[in-house]
Amino acid sequence: MMRAHECENPSYPVSEINQVKRRHDRGFYDHATVHALLDAAVLCHVSYVIDGQPYCTPTFFWREGNRLYWHGSSASRMLRNLANGEAACLTVTHLDALVLARSGFNHSADYRSVMAFGKARLLEDPQEKHHALVMMVDRLYPQRTAQLRLANAQEIKATSVIAMDIDRASAKIRSRGVVDDEEDYALPVYAERIPVSTVLGQPEGCARMVEGTQRPDTLAGYAAGRPLQDALLEAYVTTYGKS
Repeated sequence: MMRAHECENPSYPVSEINQVKRRHDRGFYDHATVHALLDAAVLCHVSYVIDGQPYCTPTFFWREGNRLYWHGSSASRMLRNLANGEAACLTVTHLDALVLARSGFNHSADYRSVMAFGKARLLEDPQEKHHALVMMVDRLYPQRTAQLRLANAQEIKATSVIAMDIDRASAKIRSRGVVDDEEDYALPVYAERIPVSTVLGQPEGCARMVEGTQRPDTLAGYAAGRPLQDALLEAYVTTYGKS
């Protein structure tokens, strides 16, 4: 994969906040790399501080351009704290393989990760919030909102949405497999790379479905045996087009 300075893709500014400090060769800052890793994920972790105490909350999220969104209950401590432009860090990680080397020091993992930094804000404009709540569903399942019962006023009131423009971001990628000290390759120690992936299972229709209700064609991308990341990226492109 190309380094940020080797391509014409726009990149996020690099500072002490997002610069990969160790193993600079694994760091990427270009939008294409960062956005692709975000769009291939559905679950993130959001870190923030309340009264000097750090917290980290897992939640679903989605991206539009350089803006990230996530949602939760209006009573959420995280959302209440992040409502007024507080600093936050959103992270995602894809585990691609476990790596067993010839020494404990060189045991590792192949992975792809992103850290995104910005100031979070609560969506209060009704139209902006309505759009976000639609995309919260349609980002994963294209055109699905149009097939659903409309959300009522109480449901909308009970759900808060946070937006965060990405000020800084970095991706970190390891994909080397087994790497040992040169002298260790002669040792009679077994070493291997164990690939890891999340694969979709067979869909299980609700037992209380109205008789004759068919699975929509728009869900065809979520097929048994397909890697989850492939399904998520296809859904993103279907909903937003290529970024």
